[in-house]
Amino acid sequence: MGAFIGLERESHGRPAGLRTHTLVSLGACLVMLISIYGFEEAISRDPARLAAQVISGIGFLGAGTILREGATVRGLTTAASLWVVAGIGLAIGSGFYLGGVVTTAFAVFTLVFLDKIEKKNLSSKGIIVEGTMEDKPGQLVAFCKVFSDHAFNIKNVNVEINEEKNQALIILQLHGDTQLKEKILDELSVLPGLIRVNWR
Repeated sequence: MGAFIGLERESHGRPAGLRTHTLVSLGACLVMLISIYGFEEAISRDPARLAAQVISGIGFLGAGTILREGATVRGLTTAASLWVVAGIGLAIGSGFYLGGVVTTAFAVFTLVFLDKIEKKNLSSKGIIVEGTMEDKPGQLVAFCKVFSDHAFNIKNVNVEINEEKNQALIILQLHGDTQLKEKILDELSVLPGLIRVNWR
C-alpha cells in the first residue's frame, strides 16, 4: 500500500519516494502488530500507545522532506503522504484492511488526479503579482498582508534580493477576485518602500 503512494512521489523526483514510503508503511505495520500481539501476557496493556508514537514520530521524518528555497516552501505534500502511509501501515497491522486499501486509493487519487486539476486551475485562473520594494525588515509581510486582507489565496511566494540596489523582488502566485485589482493596487501604492508593482 505504501509503495503505491511512494511510486507516485518517485515519479515527481521527490526526496522521499518509493523506498521511503514503503519502509514507513512497513515499519508502522510492524509497530501495530507488536502493540497487539507483543504484550499478550501483560496484565495491563494498551495497543494504542505504540501506535500513537508512530503518528507523532513520523513528523520528524516528514519535516526532513520539506525544503525551503528562498521564501518558497516545497515538500509539504510529500510530508503529508508520509504521514498517510504511516496511518495505512497501522491500519493494515491492526487488521483493518478495508480502511487501509480505501485510504490508499484516495491518497493515490489525490496525488495523481487532483494534482492535474490544481495545475490546470492555476494555469487558467492564476494571478502573478511582482512587487519591487526596498530591502527592509517586514516588507514581505506587509506586501502579502494586503492580499490576505482581501481573502486572496497565496499559492506560492518567491523573493529575489538585489544587494547592489538594496531591493527585493517579491513574486506572488495567487487565487482571488480579479475585480479587486484596482483597490489592491491602490493599497499597495501607499506601502512604504514600494518602488513598482506588476500584475499579470
